[in-house]
Amino acid sequence: MIRIGFILLALSVVLGAFGAHSLENYLQPEQLKVWNTAVQYQVYHALGILLLALFADKNYIQKERVRYAQIFLLIGIVLFSGSLYFLSTRSMIGINLSWLGPITPLGGVCFIAGWVIAAFSIKKTNSDNL
Repeated sequence: MIRIGFILLALSVVLGAFGAHSLENYLQPEQLKVWNTAVQYQVYHALGILLLALFADKNYIQKERVRYAQIFLLIGIVLFSGSLYFLSTRSMIGINLSWLGPITPLGGVCFIAGWVIAAFSIKKTNSDNL
């Protein structure tokens, strides 16, 4: 998952640059805003995947539960950001992708589930107030 987190971050830089330098001539400002939202949420949740790995390594959270949280965050990136990437460029690529609209909120639900699982993965110790 650490490798996946870093790859997702690298990919978000590529997609952000692509949006800023290549898509600005082809997309309306509102479409470009949607693209940028997808990039931002990808970055946030890729960092979350890495943060959870760090906390698990430091033994602050339960490793077996963290894996589920990370998987939900990854699925959220694919569904939420992935659908927004396609929806924002649908006029440019000429394919009717309106059916992806309902997929976006499912990605958001996966994000929420991942963070809730992470919250309930915290280990209780006497020395830490986590």
